[in-house]
Amino acid sequence: MPADRGDVVNVPAVLEAHANLEARARQSLGSSHDAIYRLVDEALEARGIRGGRLIDVGCGGGSLWRVLQPRFDSYCGVDAVRYAGYPADADFRQVDLDSRDWPLSARQADVAAAVETIEHLENPWAFVRALVRLTRPGGWVLVTTPNQLSALSLLTLLTKRRFSAFQDAHFPAHRTALLENDLRRQAGEAGLENVSIAYSLHGRLPLTPWHYPTAVASLAPRALSDNLLMIGRVPHE
Repeated sequence: MPADRGDVVNVPAVLEAHANLEARARQSLGSSHDAIYRLVDEALEARGIRGGRLIDVGCGGGSLWRVLQPRFDSYCGVDAVRYAGYPADADFRQVDLDSRDWPLSARQADVAAAVETIEHLENPWAFVRALVRLTRPGGWVLVTTPNQLSALSLLTLLTKRRFSAFQDAHFPAHRTALLENDLRRQAGEAGLENVSIAYSLHGRLPLTPWHYPTAVASLAPRALSDNLLMIGRVPHE
């Protein structure tokens, strides 16, 4: 008896989709700038967050764990591919972050972090909700992404009609540009509280390869930072 057409799997299409997903994931090279890792560490330190389990969603090569290992008891990296150089002794789960359901247990993270990941995804609202589901009551969710309101990004938008981190060279890896207000709305819709925004204080001067000194960037953090961080807490029950 012939199989029902609804059960037929288009194997070439599935393989092509997986190849495209892996290619997009690897375009990021699996790491971010040290200034972004410092931004995450400082946000955790400011809130006295230590101990427990860190789940690093969009973990790349695991560089965040190398920075935060003294702060946490355990770690799990989650990404579409496992990068060369990922720590051999670290837990890893392979997950398509654009998929509807992640094969991960709920409420297992004390901190769920997504460093320079959300801009790679098709549905950032669903992504933030997924991070909240991973996190226990009283735990924290943090997200970093390019700062679309920096002077560099706004100048690029004015001259090229696209944000600095979303030019043709960044596509298809960078798919979704988010303003800080979008992140606040996503956090509120997902039920996070004590939500705040912080800036990397690391920004490139337009038309040059140079960056503002930290002391200068601290005078106008939003305008002179290439990246920002949103952090919020999952309410206690």
